[in-house]
Amino acid sequence: MSLNRDYDIIVVGGGLVGAATALALARHGLKIALVEASPEPSLPQDESWDSRIYAISPGNMRFLDSLGAWRTQELSRVAPIEAMQIWGDEHAELEFSAYEASVPALGYIVESRQLQHALWTQMRQISEIELFCPAHCVSLTWETSCARLALSDGTSLSARLIVGADGGNSWVRTQAGVGVNTRDYGQLGVVANFATGMPPRNIARQWFRKDGVLAWLPLPENRMSMVWSTDPAHARKLLAMSPTELGATVAAAGGNLLGPLSLITPAAAFPLRLQNAEVMVKPRLALVGDAAHLVHPLAGQGVNLGFHDVIGLEETLNNRNVQVDVGDYALLRRYERSRKMDIYAMQITTTGLHALFGSDLPGAGRLRNLGMTFTNRQQWLKRRLMAHAMI
Repeated sequence: MSLNRDYDIIVVGGGLVGAATALALARHGLKIALVEASPEPSLPQDESWDSRIYAISPGNMRFLDSLGAWRTQELSRVAPIEAMQIWGDEHAELEFSAYEASVPALGYIVESRQLQHALWTQMRQISEIELFCPAHCVSLTWETSCARLALSDGTSLSARLIVGADGGNSWVRTQAGVGVNTRDYGQLGVVANFATGMPPRNIARQWFRKDGVLAWLPLPENRMSMVWSTDPAHARKLLAMSPTELGATVAAAGGNLLGPLSLITPAAAFPLRLQNAEVMVKPRLALVGDAAHLVHPLAGQGVNLGFHDVIGLEETLNNRNVQVDVGDYALLRRYERSRKMDIYAMQITTTGLHALFGSDLPGAGRLRNLGMTFTNRQQWLKRRLMAHAMI
């Protein structure tokens, strides 16, 4: 039997950014439907660690806390970043510390499924949010006064606004006829978690190497998470290694700073690309998170940009005249304009760093090392860089 239901907003995609969108908009009295194709997130019974790790900025930590999600996590599994150490060629080094910035932490390392479970726990407690999960979208059409979403079980949903939060290969974006501009970095991101011989001491470490960018992110106790952005051939070689060989290789690449490494989650890899939707909004449509943009992970800012989208959309809709429809195109354009500079600046920064540290041109090594050394000596510049990253 077909069911017809009407909402103010339909959010398609229940990942971190989609769930945050539903919670943020629902707290203003808007009636929200969230549609997610995968089953509701749950935590593993064996308490194993998730290989999908995110560095959440202090500003976004406060945003998530305002949604009630941050404190719902198992906080003993969250690691604060109290310092960062970055190495280039020829031992050039750049250091940042929370102490220098006069803040408790530069960021927080969280597991994807822990945070997603916390967000969903909060959504289930909000009467303004109705969850359709697992639910599969069949068609999406736009009319003058609403957008209509048909689900595979015959349910028909309508709303004044559709929010696409369904990732880099967004179905919503495709249905809306929004194109994307994509640049393939020609790299894979290899991720894995390790038990360490020595505690990471809440220090994030990153090496710009000839074979890519290697990052070690601290986890609680004697554990750390690795992200190695590298060319496909090297990535496949890493993935083919035995756990013992991979641990030894990653330890050596980081100068054995944490002693011997023992693999605790299987290594996995994902392609890296720069991607921009041609537009973030259309009448009765807004895109957020990876559906709108992808950036290189070397700065760890992808999910933070997505949360900034949510904050921007929430502010735009909440500050509208009460007579203005939430799907009004002129209103949504204000959201799009508010996000452009932040997204552009992050993409330029990450792409520029990727190009600079991946270059074999004569003088490139000297230029990047001089830049790192200069920055490390300028406390005012380091404070400004830290202040921007902590938003």
